[in-house]
Amino acid sequence: MGRAQRAHPVRSEAQDTGYGPGLRRLGSWFGPLLATLLLTGLAGCDSGTSPRDGIAKAEVGRVPAHPQRPGDPARGYEAFVNRSIVTCGIPYGVYRRLREGGPTETHQPVPGRTGRNAELPYGLTAHVAASGVELVTSNCLACHAAPINGRLVIGLGNEFLDLTVDPLLGIEAAGAIAMNEAERAEWTRWADRITAISDYMMTDTIGVNSASNLTLALMAHRDPKTLAWSNRPLIEPPPEKPLPVSVPPLWNVGKKHAMFYNAEGRGDHVRYMMLASTTCTDSVEEAAAIDAWFVDVRAYFTTLKPPEYPFPIDPGLAERGYALFQETCKECHGTHGEEARYPNKVIALGKVKTDPMLARKGFGEADRFLRWFQSSFYGELSQAAPALGYIAPPLDGVWATAPYLHNGSVPTIAALLDSRQRPTYWEFDRAGDDQPAYDRDRLGWAYRSLDHGKAGAMGWDERNRLYDTGLSGYGNQGHTFGDDLSDPERTALIEYLKTL
Repeated sequence: MGRAQRAHPVRSEAQDTGYGPGLRRLGSWFGPLLATLLLTGLAGCDSGTSPRDGIAKAEVGRVPAHPQRPGDPARGYEAFVNRSIVTCGIPYGVYRRLREGGPTETHQPVPGRTGRNAELPYGLTAHVAASGVELVTSNCLACHAAPINGRLVIGLGNEFLDLTVDPLLGIEAAGAIAMNEAERAEWTRWADRITAISDYMMTDTIGVNSASNLTLALMAHRDPKTLAWSNRPLIEPPPEKPLPVSVPPLWNVGKKHAMFYNAEGRGDHVRYMMLASTTCTDSVEEAAAIDAWFVDVRAYFTTLKPPEYPFPIDPGLAERGYALFQETCKECHGTHGEEARYPNKVIALGKVKTDPMLARKGFGEADRFLRWFQSSFYGELSQAAPALGYIAPPLDGVWATAPYLHNGSVPTIAALLDSRQRPTYWEFDRAGDDQPAYDRDRLGWAYRSLDHGKAGAMGWDERNRLYDTGLSGYGNQGHTFGDDLSDPERTALIEYLKTL
């Protein structure tokens, strides 16, 4: 598993959410909890920043490289699919009783899952606590693996997570199950943490992620020096209403000099990737133990390659699209093939003009969290340095990563390249929880344009499935660089993007 590879596909006859029917409400947020935290954090810089009062802010433009600690990709894969840095959860006996009486659970198998993990849905992991109680915990795969074209792809962001559900419903369901004293103590520890951050994790729309708010809420409840947990916040928590985040693919980790959409995660990547451990890690010693093996996990991420486009490609049309890409896109997004080069470039808000809220909040209203990070174990090898802009991402496998922009507000590449096509209100075109069909012409998931926003929805289910670009942070404006292309030129460019 240590070899460089296409993003790990797993064959499956069924498309499922990764959770049993008896955990449908609980599973809608429990599994994704860890991975949402991995999407954001506060870490690292080395130059191009302006330190002030123990924190730093970065300029827009190119992000300098920083050496990363080496690791073993093979060991990293084994850890990635079998371990979790969230070490509290539901007692396994409770998990089993919650599933009793429901239909037989099916899930997509992941190679290398061993022991109890081979029985569990891929978004959950077995962990034995120090008390000896076997737990079921969340893991990275819930957000960083997703099906496409009938196959599970490790490293692909899951854009169909439902984080609109109140997590307290799951806590109450689990807490109502009879437990012995040791199990009850473990459940209480887990429930206390989730209760404390529950108000900060619910999104307005299915599919977008509340990663930023979850991380900041956890920081507010921990002493940065000792990592000791406090049920009462020690610093002012973030706003309860999270801004939406789209889940980026893991196969671009090796190209990036900084992580996160505002490029604030610079320096050592591992320390901010493991910020999810703040859910349950109560001491610096525990954090250091996780750091020792998560170095290998990051090494595994750097071996991932994007999945190949599974449908026919017109080579002549793609060649014409390549020329257009060189003229229109490479300055910000880089090049591929033999001349591959990724510029690691942060684009100023005034130039890209996409929804500014995420970048503005991270740059101007997060100083207390930047200080927390810098004074903690996680900031020892890194420094948070947000920029007032968004980094232009690598486009490897871009065909598979819809919807687009940092907030997932644009459903297809065709609409990304022509802002006049972008729907103001839309929802994925799917039945129930089924995955939508893939649109080969527009490159993205099939969707329906609507004539009303959330205010006009007839019920909560309709409201939660609806993407309303009029909401703060959910805007679909900006990135109009393709608007001046002709329709044939956009068609050719889309054909080339299929090859990346």
